[in-house]
Amino acid sequence: MLVAAGLVLLGVGAALLVNLGGSAKAVIRRVTSRNLGDLAPGYAASAAGFRVYATLIASLGVVVCGVGVSAAVPLPGVAAILLGVAVFAIASVLAITGEVRAYRALTRQRKGAGQK
Repeated sequence: MLVAAGLVLLGVGAALLVNLGGSAKAVIRRVTSRNLGDLAPGYAASAAGFRVYATLIASLGVVVCGVGVSAAVPLPGVAAILLGVAVFAIASVLAITGEVRAYRALTRQRKGAGQK
């Protein structure tokens, strides 16, 4: 069951990463580029940011698959878990950095618009 859930997450992440059938563009257009209450669209509304978030989903799928497989074949399972966690950690740092940059750019735009 865990392997199936992991494969679904991995598949969704991979499909979004390569924009399979225009899926990434559709999600950006319909979800991530819209305001969330008072919160303006952030890093996930950009193509680069969206790829980072798709990588997070795929890496989570690798971790879940690794957990599911580790009972039957421990070494590959643990390797998948470690790989997934490492990729997730790196992508998380990239996402946080991108969100901070997007927020600072938005703040500068608002300050610039208020001074004119």
